Amino acid sequence: MSTLRPTIFELEHAGEFVGRHLGPSPGDVAAMLETVGAESLDDLIAETVPASILLGEPLALGTPATETTMLARLQEIAGKNEVFTSLIGLGYHDTITPPVILRNVIENPAWYTAYTPYQPEISQGRLEALLTFQTLIADLTGLPLANASLLDEGTAAAEAMTMLQRISGSDQMAFFVDADCHPQTIAVVATRAEPIGINVVVGDPVADLVASNVFGALLACPGSSGQVRDLSGVIADVQAHGGRVAVVCDPLALVLMKSPGEMGADVAVGSAQRFGVPLGYGGPHAGFMATREQFARSLPGRLVGVSLDVAGHPALRLALQTREQHIRREKATSNVCTAQVLLAVTAAMYASWHGPTGLRRIAERVQRLTSILAAGLRAGGVEVANDTWFDTVTVHVPGQASAIAERARTRRINLREVDADTITIALDETTTGTVVDGVFAAFELTASVEALDSVADDGLPDDLRREDAILTHAVFSSYHTEHEMLRYLRRLADRDLALDRTMIPLGSCTMKLNAAAEMIPITWPEFSKLHPFCPTQQAAGYRELVTELEAWLCEATGYDAVSLQPNAGSQGELAGLLAIRSYHRSRGENKRTICLIPSSAHGTNAASAVMAGMSVVVVACDSGGNVDLADLRTKAEEAGARLAAIMITYPSTHGVFEEDVTEICAAVHEHGGQVYVDGANLNALVGLAKPGKFGADVSHLNLHKTFCIPHGGGGPGVGPVAVGAHLAPFLPNHPLVAEAGPVTGVGPISAAPWGSAGILPIPWAYIAMMGAEGLRRATEVAILAANYVAARLSSHYPVLYSGSNGRVAHECILDLRPIRDRSGVTADDVCKRLID
Repeated sequence: MSTLRPTIFELEHAGEFVGRHLGPSPGDVAAMLETVGAESLDDLIAETVPASILLGEPLALGTPATETTMLARLQEIAGKNEVFTSLIGLGYHDTITPPVILRNVIENPAWYTAYTPYQPEISQGRLEALLTFQTLIADLTGLPLANASLLDEGTAAAEAMTMLQRISGSDQMAFFVDADCHPQTIAVVATRAEPIGINVVVGDPVADLVASNVFGALLACPGSSGQVRDLSGVIADVQAHGGRVAVVCDPLALVLMKSPGEMGADVAVGSAQRFGVPLGYGGPHAGFMATREQFARSLPGRLVGVSLDVAGHPALRLALQTREQHIRREKATSNVCTAQVLLAVTAAMYASWHGPTGLRRIAERVQRLTSILAAGLRAGGVEVANDTWFDTVTVHVPGQASAIAERARTRRINLREVDADTITIALDETTTGTVVDGVFAAFELTASVEALDSVADDGLPDDLRREDAILTHAVFSSYHTEHEMLRYLRRLADRDLALDRTMIPLGSCTMKLNAAAEMIPITWPEFSKLHPFCPTQQAAGYRELVTELEAWLCEATGYDAVSLQPNAGSQGELAGLLAIRSYHRSRGENKRTICLIPSSAHGTNAASAVMAGMSVVVVACDSGGNVDLADLRTKAEEAGARLAAIMITYPSTHGVFEEDVTEICAAVHEHGGQVYVDGANLNALVGLAKPGKFGADVSHLNLHKTFCIPHGGGGPGVGPVAVGAHLAPFLPNHPLVAEAGPVTGVGPISAAPWGSAGILPIPWAYIAMMGAEGLRRATEVAILAANYVAARLSSHYPVLYSGSNGRVAHECILDLRPIRDRSGVTADDVCKRLID
């Protein structure tokens, strides 16, 4: 019989964040312990977690901070960032988030705490908003089919490459990339191409592209330089030789410009960031992809479709989702298992708020100011390199780039120094005439915006101007007053189920409270308005935040180094496997390409392994759902010197702490392989066990699961990769920011140096307020809750898998097959009644 007497920890923290974060009260905990038959939490954990991995000391993370002290400390860190006007471009632009959308989407728990819309009955509002996003992207790109968003522009371009390889049918292994794509996009494509044997050729599509030698091409319009070109001829040439073409484009430019679809492109990709989504030092943002109808089954990510419910009424559902890729496992061409839902919704509502007329006004103003800027520079004798533009001009200033950029910074304006002789200037919807005057002053020119307005050349040729109508659907013309938009957003939210209404107990995709105190800082301008490529001294606060968070994550996991760059768990998986691959190659062991994966593994594991250039060998599971140790040893022995790694999830996807985990690690290490532990279930380990100490070499961590970043209806997420010291030299790096990773790194995994940096204050705040004991207690209570559910239901619905002491981890799988066979009641029926 357990006692109701509170522990000293409970007494000390009952009135603080930890006590309010954890759902069960001390009395609840005691009652639950009695139900599961354990004397205390310590006893339950001892019966659940193998003694061989259980920590004997607390995490070195200090005592919990209060909400007040945490916010004060985070404000101090934020104050070390300096918010300049950044005209750097490179696919990132300052934008104005309409307050009605800021308050009622980004800052609204009805939107940011929702889970992925796997169950359409409780997701109709979110699905409608995503359908609006798809309609927006399809209209602007001139292609009929758009997905519900991707991670960012760079990874969307890489997804386009593998998609084009699959649909082209060509036996060529070369892919052409326009040199006028953004440098980080080129680098991400190269990172993804090398392991799967694709040769990336970078050059001028007019001078260097030999259509017969490539399976596809990635072209840019507008280019990173600002140049706008009609790509129709190049696209037709590639297609005539059996290849396919993707175009990287800018959604605001497409309001005025001829679309990729009209030019003949097969795919269009880009970022919807400038549609009301804050800069956030690089993310999170909504990448996008659109294509032709015949390529629907090759489209990565998710696609919302319109269907009919049982009563014949229109209803929305995920018509295509990542399962389409993951059921292919080792034959998948993408490992993406999420979308950037919250950011896609923001962009969609931004377009609905402004409508086609408002967007055209914004785009025309940006383009006109750019023309005025170009005219003033030319009148002052400055060489403007491009003769066409939307919002960006590149200028040649031999030997003067550094001095001009420094003069701009004295006016709190950032320009892009391409090299010693070249500067690029990109304007956006926040740019004013005063800012343009400041640019003129940095060039030591005297010019008048008002005077130049009447004489400046347009910069966008008539034959490249858009003639077809855009955004004709009623959603883009119905919500142009605040009360209309407010009520629309409320109606949509009322069709959804999120944590503001009830719990969402979906297994390993842990849903945690997203505390208001954690969410407050992400919309502070010191965090939300920094450009990812601003000078490093302007982001000192971010660097401090990143350094502390990396150290805390290392302590929690037992690893030696962390990269926060991967902006989703799938990207963290890939980064970890690429680190393993590079490690083996650095030792001359290039033949190590076999990855062992248990038959129970999530589909992303096999997909990630193939994308990392590995071959998948499946390891059997025994009747208890555990990895079959004998089969593992046989497969490892057979692989021998070709063994690269094993990917396991711990606790397992069956909800069990496998007793043999240290033996699994040892068996793989014996044959020279590395151990990848999928961090999806880290929620059951924090404070109790450290993967980096019980034999694992690398893990990705889902900060949107274990460390409280909201799921946002299926995104944003952050999937850092954590590694042992021997793999640290092979973490991701970045071509534009040296501090983002080691020189010997695998290249960029995401477009921004620190991925979705704008939401990193959330896990920082969570760890700061939980402290070492709070994090452990959260893990213990999660395990208690799962065992309580199992104990209460096991006599009616058998628990399919459990550990040696009959305990489950932080989730349990109930076997409904007996009741289904007797009554016809299915698991879906039970799920729908739970929804009701």
